[in-house]
Amino acid sequence: MPDRFSRTWDGLPVSREPPHGATVAVWRARRGGREWLLLHRRAAGGPEFEGEWAWTPPSGARFPEESVEACARRELAEETGLVLEPEPTVCGSDEWTLFVAQAPPEAEIRLDAEHDRYLWASLEEACRRCLPRVVAEQLRCVAAALESAARSSAAPK
Repeated sequence: MPDRFSRTWDGLPVSREPPHGATVAVWRARRGGREWLLLHRRAAGGPEFEGEWAWTPPSGARFPEESVEACARRELAEETGLVLEPEPTVCGSDEWTLFVAQAPPEAEIRLDAEHDRYLWASLEEACRRCLPRVVAEQLRCVAAALESAARSSAAPK
């Protein structure tokens, strides 16, 4: 991992071994479907910035010696105030693990200093906002896996 990526934006060390971090795709049941939690990065170019990496699910770097599961729980709690149990998915990569977690419909979000706002969005709205495209593709992958699991559990045995 190049030196420029050896520390987080606030100077904390990042694991040199993959996975280097974790993203948690958080959803809640609403209006007959799912809504996805997106956070707007304060440092992404100002509050009106809508380009690459402006909107993402909760995510962050893994510390040296920290498990990727602990990283996912820590980042989720730090960035949103949510204490959930994220589950790993097959939608990430060797470099960055993607988890999924369901929040209760009335979940209260408490943002950290890294973010200036959040929104709950439909999958289509979330994918439109999440740039670069790989972030949107990962959300679509998680949504498809959840739909497939729901269909499988609803199928007659």
